[in-house]
Amino acid sequence: MKRIAAALALGFASIVGGCATYPDAPVASAPVEQREPVTILVSIDGFHPDYLDRGLTPTLSRLAAEGAIASMRPSFPTKTFPNHWTLVTGLVPDHHGIIANRMEDEDRPEETFTMATVDPYWWSEAKPVWVEAEEAGIRSAAMFWPGSAVPWGGTAVRFGPVTDGIMPSDWQAFSMQVSNTQRVNSVLDWLRRPAEIRPEFVTLYFDTIDTAGHDDGPVGEEIDAALHDIDGHIAHLVSGLGTLDQPANLVIVSDHGMAATSSERMIVLADVVDPSLYRLVERGAYATFEATEGNTAALEAALLRDHPNMECWRKGEMPARFQYGTHERIPPYFCLPDTGWTITSSASDATWSGGNHGYDHFAPEMAALFIAQGPAFQSGVILDGFQNTAVAPLLRHLLGLPQATRADGELADVAGALAQQN
Repeated sequence: MKRIAAALALGFASIVGGCATYPDAPVASAPVEQREPVTILVSIDGFHPDYLDRGLTPTLSRLAAEGAIASMRPSFPTKTFPNHWTLVTGLVPDHHGIIANRMEDEDRPEETFTMATVDPYWWSEAKPVWVEAEEAGIRSAAMFWPGSAVPWGGTAVRFGPVTDGIMPSDWQAFSMQVSNTQRVNSVLDWLRRPAEIRPEFVTLYFDTIDTAGHDDGPVGEEIDAALHDIDGHIAHLVSGLGTLDQPANLVIVSDHGMAATSSERMIVLADVVDPSLYRLVERGAYATFEATEGNTAALEAALLRDHPNMECWRKGEMPARFQYGTHERIPPYFCLPDTGWTITSSASDATWSGGNHGYDHFAPEMAALFIAQGPAFQSGVILDGFQNTAVAPLLRHLLGLPQATRADGELADVAGALAQQN
């Protein structure tokens, strides 16, 4: 045993001594990846640009100061699904086919489109940016966005998945049970991946502000708490990007603002027109109708006259500034109340207050948020107001995609935000 121990000691000494006769070997350092900027489109549903003035959103206010900001005009009607589809297609609802949150189609009389509908049939008239990106080999990922769970261009079958449509490479179907923290963490997890499976275009959607606005109106403790929450999650996103050394071009938008509503501002249809003359398709911030059989003339006589706090049209005779009224899915008659008024079928004794949207897209209460910050943008820019049809051309520019030949907005509308090298 002693001889073995001695031999081991001698061997160890010779190794140490041998090593000492050579210069220290250089230690190879891992190469630092130089990441290209990712484009992240963030929607804060229902965020009015004036919310930035409340002192509750330091992160969003800082991003606005470091980049470009504008009060953006939504498209009509100022509803969630029509405007989110406009933001990623560059077309107004009358042209892209998602004309309402709830709609019907004469070719599908047995179906009604709702905000849970993912049948490609309803979405097929306009191609969203993530489909164009995927077709160009640009990997995309959607942490919620209306329409992002749709296999675009595919054909739904009665049983089984749609196998011939195009979707983002990564996506999650919308659920309010997925917290804002989980949403941000999902985006950051995607960006931690190796370059070959890391998205270059990402969407992120928050519904907290819109929910609070509907519940409590645009002023109150609930909306203030929601603003604080969302700003904290935007800060979490920005911090996470910094930890990853991931440069990003952030395009932060909303789909519409919010108007205060109450039981004191109601238009009761039963006081305006005989209910037997029509079938009501939608009601609330606006109302749409079809005449019942044989009652077209009587319905028109009741609707197409002067009303306090409401104006009605045949759909093809709506004022041109709405850019609305030609699509076949729009019902034949459309009534729009004054901003903040609510159209309802019958009277109620209930007392309530809250908020809503869907009103005239030129109404100040319906204004939407636009912030653009990152290496592609200038700092300290305040843009003139523009319509949200310009966001899709901006996204195409950031992703290196050609501009669409069919578009209702132009890159020129937001070009003042871009850094000179772009």
